[in-house]
Amino acid sequence: MNEPLAYLNGGLIPFHEARIPVYDRGVVMAATASEMTRTYRQVLFRLEDHLERLYASLGILGIDPGMSPNEMAALSRRLVVENARLLPPGGELGLTHFVTAGPSPLYAGPGLPSEARRPTVCLHTFPLDFCIYAGAMREGYHLVTPSVRHIPPECIPPGMKHRSRLHWYLADLETHRSDPRATSLLLDRDGYVTECTSANLLLVQRGAILSPPLSKVLGGISRKAALELATELGIPSHEQELRVSDVGAADEAFLSSTPFGLCPATRLNGQPIGDGRPGRIWRKLMEAWSDLVGLDAVAQVLAGDQG
Repeated sequence: MNEPLAYLNGGLIPFHEARIPVYDRGVVMAATASEMTRTYRQVLFRLEDHLERLYASLGILGIDPGMSPNEMAALSRRLVVENARLLPPGGELGLTHFVTAGPSPLYAGPGLPSEARRPTVCLHTFPLDFCIYAGAMREGYHLVTPSVRHIPPECIPPGMKHRSRLHWYLADLETHRSDPRATSLLLDRDGYVTECTSANLLLVQRGAILSPPLSKVLGGISRKAALELATELGIPSHEQELRVSDVGAADEAFLSSTPFGLCPATRLNGQPIGDGRPGRIWRKLMEAWSDLVGLDAVAQVLAGDQG
C-alpha cells in the first residue's frame, strides 16, 4: 500500500478513509483533546510526555478513550513504523492524537445506536514539511501582538491541549495583515504576554531564561525539554509575568514548539529584539538539542529550503 494508515475507533484504515461525522462533538463544540508528537530519525520524541498531557486533558473533559496510556503508546509507535516506510530518506513524521467527546445526540438525531455514542479516537501521521520553518530558523520569527486576547484560564484550563483554536485563527488573520510571515504573540486581558499560536515564548535577559507562568499558558513539551537542557548547561530559568516591553528589551528570544524544537524570534512589532539576530543562548540550546536527538536539528529544518 502506498497510502499511510490511520487509526480510527478500533482499527487501522487507509488515511483518506479516516473521517468523523458532522454531528461529532469535536466538530460542533470543539470538544476535543489533542496532541502532536514528532519523530527524530523516525523515532517519536518524548511520546510519554505528550501522552501524559493528553490523558490529563481527557480527565478534565471527562472522556475515557477506552485504552490505557501504555496501549496508546504502543499503537502510536506501531503507526509510525507502518507509515515511516513511505518517507523519503531523512524524512520525519508528525503524529496527531485527537479524542473527541463523540456524537452529539442533538445533532445526530433520534435513533443513534448506543455503540455509536462512544468517544471518537483517532491517530494519524503526516510528513513534516520543514520548508514552513526554514526561513524563521535562519532569520528568526517576527512577533506581532494583535488585539485578540488569549483565552482566560477561568474559561479553559491553560494546561489542557485542545482544538478550540478560533482565537488563534482570528489573531493570525489580524497579524498577517501587517506581515504575512509573522506569528501572533497573544496578550492576556491585563496586557501580560502569554504564548504564540502553537508555540511557547522564552526570553533571555542577563543570561537567564524567562517565561510566562504556567498558570496562564500551556506547558509545552518542547519548552520543558529546553528548560531541562538549560539546567544541564548551567543556564538559570524563571517563570514570571512579562510585558511587551520586556520582550522588546530582551537580549534574545526564541519559541519552542514540536515541529522545530526551538526557533529564534528576532523582531517584535517591527522592531529588533536584541541585535535582531538569532542569539547565543538559543544556539547553545540547539547544540544540546541536536546531541539529544542524534542529528543536527537546525540543519534539518534549514534543509527544507532545498526540498
